[in-house]
Amino acid sequence: MLPALRIGAGCSLITLILLCLAWETVLAPLKPGGSLLMLKAVPLLLPLFGILKGRRYTYQWAPMLVLAYFTESVVRAWSDTGLSAWLAGVEGVLSGVFFFASIFYARLSAPSR
Repeated sequence: MLPALRIGAGCSLITLILLCLAWETVLAPLKPGGSLLMLKAVPLLLPLFGILKGRRYTYQWAPMLVLAYFTESVVRAWSDTGLSAWLAGVEGVLSGVFFFASIFYARLSAPSR
């Protein structure tokens, strides 16, 4: 169970980073040629190595970071139209997968008391 949660969290985080970059540069940028909103992917790089190495402490704090991305996805899925709304839905799914995989990994990897 733990390896599956670890793979799920890692894959969803990497995909979320790539989605944020592609969304704001190529797929549906706010203005032609891309926008500085692509920098929203930078905070997701902070937990990346801890997640990939399986550090429990990172799995404990990283889900709180990804809640901001879930909130953005809900707002943009509601307010945007077309491709941007669909990309926001994908962002919401990815952030949800990362959130739950991280929470359950942190809980199940706790040392026995």
